[in-house]
Amino acid sequence: MSNFSKTFSSTLGKKLIMCLTGLFLCSFLIIHLIGNFQLFKDDAGLAFNEYAYFMTNFAPIKVVSYLLYLSILVHTIWAIILTQKNKAARPVPYAKKAGNGSIWSSRNMGILGTMIFIFIVVHMSNFWYNYHWGTTPYIEYRTDLNTGITQVKELTEAEFTGHVSYVEDGVQIIKAKDLYKAVAFSFQQLWIVALYIVAMAALAFHLLHGFQSAFQTLGWNHSKYRPLINFLGVWVFSVLVPIGFAAMPLYFFFK
Repeated sequence: MSNFSKTFSSTLGKKLIMCLTGLFLCSFLIIHLIGNFQLFKDDAGLAFNEYAYFMTNFAPIKVVSYLLYLSILVHTIWAIILTQKNKAARPVPYAKKAGNGSIWSSRNMGILGTMIFIFIVVHMSNFWYNYHWGTTPYIEYRTDLNTGITQVKELTEAEFTGHVSYVEDGVQIIKAKDLYKAVAFSFQQLWIVALYIVAMAALAFHLLHGFQSAFQTLGWNHSKYRPLINFLGVWVFSVLVPIGFAAMPLYFFFK
């Protein structure tokens, strides 16, 4: 076995893979959140549907997407392996400390991660799977380039022959899958909204410990950079990101 294989098959190597995949997923969260903010635009879903098409058809993005799916699986599998290994090595649990949120999150990373994984499965089956192979509705946008006024028309499956965008007689015509409508419909269902809120709470606590722990595993926890790492871990990834994602189902539910 090579030194490379020995390194990544060791406990330290598995932790290294966990932190690298975790940080990659954190970077994706920021990009995904920014893209999903298109949902708040008052344009009948035009910006969001164009964003959805770009994210699923632009070749470099598709490659990154496959890396993302792989990272989710690797992060989950390695987490299970390390958790079982830690339990086997220490059958008597650590003493619990009350009143410390960060310690609570570190003790329950497995539970929090499981909740997030279940959410990802539901989320991808609702939107990603249906967008590619399901029954996503279709829509046509006609924007007068002189006035900026957009007319919207629902299309039947027979009328939709694929995503197109072109200009004809001063009118921009876009025909697209209407993922925006599918999202709006899903977020009218209380159980889905509740699932998203609970999942975002789990994500907040998971990242509260996980983000800072990743830098510690990498050895990048110098006192000079620790305040910035703590700020990003707490306020950006544990507060702003989960709140941003949770705001979307709430927006459509109360709209």
